[in-house]
Amino acid sequence: MTEQAATAQNNRRTKFLFLLISLLALMVLEPFLFDRTGLLFLLDIFFSLILFTSIYAVSEKRLDAVIAILLGVPKLATMWWLYFSTHSLLFLFDSIFGFIFLAYIIVLILRHIFRQEDVTLEIIYGAIVVYILIGLMWVFLYKFTGYFHPGSFFFSDALAGETRKALYYYSFVTLTTLGYGDISPVSGPARSLAMLEAIVGQMYIAVLIARLVGMHISQGLLKK
Repeated sequence: MTEQAATAQNNRRTKFLFLLISLLALMVLEPFLFDRTGLLFLLDIFFSLILFTSIYAVSEKRLDAVIAILLGVPKLATMWWLYFSTHSLLFLFDSIFGFIFLAYIIVLILRHIFRQEDVTLEIIYGAIVVYILIGLMWVFLYKFTGYFHPGSFFFSDALAGETRKALYYYSFVTLTTLGYGDISPVSGPARSLAMLEAIVGQMYIAVLIARLVGMHISQGLLKK
């Protein structure tokens, strides 16, 4: 194996790991930093990192990378432009671009996973990444709903004034079907989205586990 081929193979093994690390940084480190500093832009810094690592993760084919960049740039632009303008349409476009970008990344990673015949660390990393990205994607759907249906969610007093950050929390609580009750969908579209996210979260785990178990059994039979 040439040095160039070895480098390419190593990059393929780590591309989902880099994305997973950035996602975990958003979920674990950012809330503590936010509570200490109160700086809302920390959330956008982590999301910008996720955007770049997402593009890197799907950059094996040039066309996929180009499309990911074309979808990611508008999201990045609207996200940071919101610090200079609070026009309501910017919030709408930010949600639309964010949803489209994450949906595209999810499709590409799932395509890669289901094309593989062996269970590797890369596949496991990719599967975890998709699950987290689904939770993030639903955040933009909730924001989109809130734009057209103000008051779609009821927030407890403890979450008052943290609407934007709370939707991230609510999405993952719904995805995992925990449902603590401190945030509740009120409007019809919000309830439908919450129900759909819970179904997708459970179906994803069931289908993915079945897929990985099947691949693992096939590997075992081939080795005998």
